[in-house]
Amino acid sequence: MSATTTEAAPKQTKIKPTIGASTYVKPQEMAWETTQFPGISIKVLYEDKSKGEMTCLLKWAPGASLPMHKHPELEQSYVIEGSFSDHDGICRAGEYVWRKAGSFHETHSVEGAVILAVYRKPNVFQHSAGYDRHRDG
Repeated sequence: MSATTTEAAPKQTKIKPTIGASTYVKPQEMAWETTQFPGISIKVLYEDKSKGEMTCLLKWAPGASLPMHKHPELEQSYVIEGSFSDHDGICRAGEYVWRKAGSFHETHSVEGAVILAVYRKPNVFQHSAGYDRHRDG
């Protein structure tokens, strides 16, 4: 003989979406801004200056270089077009690279590139931190 028991289902609270919590960004409608580094332009998709966080698109002209710098926190890069490289290797279109907190490197792009970059803290260069943006288009 088998006994059947019926347990009351726990009441589920209906969770509602947070209105206005999503920020949609249209990079194709944004102008490229020059940076302090020749041949490297930027479109900032997200930035929280108080935390040092930034998500951006970086456009590298053929032959552009980013001088030696430190990553105080994790850095993540996804290459959309072209390629860029450092002493550890090359990252091509459709590939992803991340760098450890505290690491140093310089990067180059022979053919040019468009990169989606995610920073938890700005890069630290010899005379500055982060990207100094100049409205140029």
